[in-house]
Amino acid sequence: MSMPIRQSVRIGTYILRNKLQGREKFPLIVELEPLFACNLACAGCGKIQHPHDVLKKRMPVEQAVAAIKECGAPMVSIAGGEPLMHPQIDVLVAELIKMKKFVFLCTNALLIPKKLDKFKPSPYFAWAVHIDGLKERHDESVCKEGVFDDAVAAIRECQRRGFRVTTNTTFFNTDTPQTVIDVLNYLNDDLKVDEMMISPAYAYEKAPDQEHFLGVQETRELFRKSFADGRRKKWRFNHSPLFLDFLEGKADFPCTAWAIPSYSLFGWQRPCYLMSDGYAQSYKELLDETDWDSYGRGRDPRCANCMAHCGYEPTAVFSTVGSLKESLRAIREK
Repeated sequence: MSMPIRQSVRIGTYILRNKLQGREKFPLIVELEPLFACNLACAGCGKIQHPHDVLKKRMPVEQAVAAIKECGAPMVSIAGGEPLMHPQIDVLVAELIKMKKFVFLCTNALLIPKKLDKFKPSPYFAWAVHIDGLKERHDESVCKEGVFDDAVAAIRECQRRGFRVTTNTTFFNTDTPQTVIDVLNYLNDDLKVDEMMISPAYAYEKAPDQEHFLGVQETRELFRKSFADGRRKKWRFNHSPLFLDFLEGKADFPCTAWAIPSYSLFGWQRPCYLMSDGYAQSYKELLDETDWDSYGRGRDPRCANCMAHCGYEPTAVFSTVGSLKESLRAIREK
């Protein structure tokens, strides 16, 4: 099962409506971080480097809902930290579903067995389980043994209960085309998740491990070789074909981080969830008072090696919707 038809139609209609209204910048999906605390200490993540008093905070459901209403994005990715540690995460998800937002709950899956009864399958809801490789590689990435097996068991239980399950996999310079192929084959063919998201790791400044992030040329070579021999077409990706072209170096795009804004305990993060140049108190303030032209590869040295989905997937989506040829291609490759 690929992206539900209602979601594809809704997103396409939403983009066209905003274009017809003359809006130059608008959000596709919000990265909502209702907390920074986590039950893992992954070497490639810097969220838990926040001070202890910040890690103890939990965003009120009313605040989170108000932010989503204000910006109007049709999709919400709830991340963190580990969002299942939020005591009202089920209430938050239910409120967003009432608003007919498409919700992806990003999780390492360790708490799913304890929390699953609080959720109900819905066409507006999907689990997004983080899987960074097969067993040994994933456990090394999250710095704890046994996590891969627990995540797989949780995915299977979610599937058994009728939930839609997607995965999110980050690749580092320690990956090879074969490790990429192995994990995507497993997720696609053996675990049979509904869709997969992939991203090259970004050099997140607070991450403890600063040695294993990919550069642009490394990223292109890795995915070009991984996608060879028709493999790319058999995998169920939750990405536009143009974004996959971008990863291979077949296409290039400007960064449109404003289309996947990040809202956290501190407010709307400038310019994206991977960089922190201050916070705005409203999405409008984020749009109007951020110098977007100063960010992106060739403009800000911190962006030099970034090919992350938060900057470039929305550009690919906009390009797809704006082209009949690419729209038909996207439908054909689903």
